[in-house]
Amino acid sequence: MKILTNLFILFALILSTGISAQVQFSRETNQKGVNVFEPSKADETPFDGFKLKIGGGFTQGFQMLSHENVDTSKAKKNALYKLGSGFNLAAANLNFDLQVADGIRVYLENYMAARHHNEFWVKGGYIQVDKLPMFGNPDWFSKYFRVKLGHMEINYGDNHFRRSDGGNTIFNPFVENTIVDQFATEIGGELYAYPIDGLMVMVGLTNGLIRNNIRDYDANPVIGTGKTDSIKTKSPSILFKAAYDKQFTEKLRFRLSASLYTNSSSPGLTLYSGDRTGSNYFGALEAAAWANSTVDFTSGRFNPGFSNSITAICINPFVKFGGLEVFGTYETTKGKAVNEKPGDERSMTQISGEAVYRFLANEQLFVGFRYNTVSAGLVGYTEDVKINRMAFSAGWYPIKNLLLKGEYVNQAYDGFKGTDIRNEGKFSGLVVQAVVGF
Repeated sequence: MKILTNLFILFALILSTGISAQVQFSRETNQKGVNVFEPSKADETPFDGFKLKIGGGFTQGFQMLSHENVDTSKAKKNALYKLGSGFNLAAANLNFDLQVADGIRVYLENYMAARHHNEFWVKGGYIQVDKLPMFGNPDWFSKYFRVKLGHMEINYGDNHFRRSDGGNTIFNPFVENTIVDQFATEIGGELYAYPIDGLMVMVGLTNGLIRNNIRDYDANPVIGTGKTDSIKTKSPSILFKAAYDKQFTEKLRFRLSASLYTNSSSPGLTLYSGDRTGSNYFGALEAAAWANSTVDFTSGRFNPGFSNSITAICINPFVKFGGLEVFGTYETTKGKAVNEKPGDERSMTQISGEAVYRFLANEQLFVGFRYNTVSAGLVGYTEDVKINRMAFSAGWYPIKNLLLKGEYVNQAYDGFKGTDIRNEGKFSGLVVQAVVGF
């Protein structure tokens, strides 16, 4: 009865306010949102009262993958799950975008179903301020500044604008994200400045955690031990980003961004493990006991394990000339896990290059290629492990709200110990997805 009551209230609200097709300073959640990064400050959409836009994304995948490794364990504990062809779990997102005042919007993002959380789960929400109507909309703020506050997806790097996020996969020309997936939701704020045409500078401060945490780690002992935690401080995360994005001619667009994320001490950093939806390569290099569980949801991804301290730098160039677009990633990171000692910091480097060609009217068809490589130090290793991926993709937007895409992937692992399930591991095959975005 409570659910029915809530649904009735929701539909009453929709009918009383209307569902708006356009909210100021926002990104459309269909094909028009492709290659949109931070929403433009040049938005001239007039304010004509409160608006509510309900949107979402749905993705259904079908995969034909095979995998192999070398299991040197005596008990054959690293035997692989027997993969066959079949449909993956469908994913769905539900979003509410509210225009509450001139230049002020509130955005709430939800996962209705995903591989990791197949129950309804709130991703996060934030308030975005592009104007100050309470102070008469001064031009100095309206033209040059933006503020975001909330529990939200942090703006580190440009990959998070192109990645698949649960049911929202319509922006990604490939099926899966990069091997090291840069994504986290944290509580904090970001201040944006747009000093000249094409240039954006952002500084941010967050709690450095995926959720709230009010514990004093210096004063509270670990339960049952009587000892204080090895984490002596709980520091905030500091973000910095600068991007130059310019449409030079009708055909030529160039963007270059540089991002920094740093935290000196935290009980649980999740910059590379913050995704609550899951990989789109189901079962790849998972153990024989794997049963499509929500726990093992990162198949094909790699987490370097920088959960306590981290300094990450990411550079992303983007060039679009006519139908051809090239997007790159160079990322270098240093950090350590909670149980590692100061001075034991390890390093990780990720490089990715994508070339996508879009053609026909409204760029309805595309083909793409991505090469992604990761080199990282792990605890107990004297040499870096390496992971390489090649992916070929093709897709079709029959209308702006629908996408059918397929990807052939080949991924290989090198340098992992014989006791690791990824020892001489590899997987390859085809994944096809049908996508709705509105």
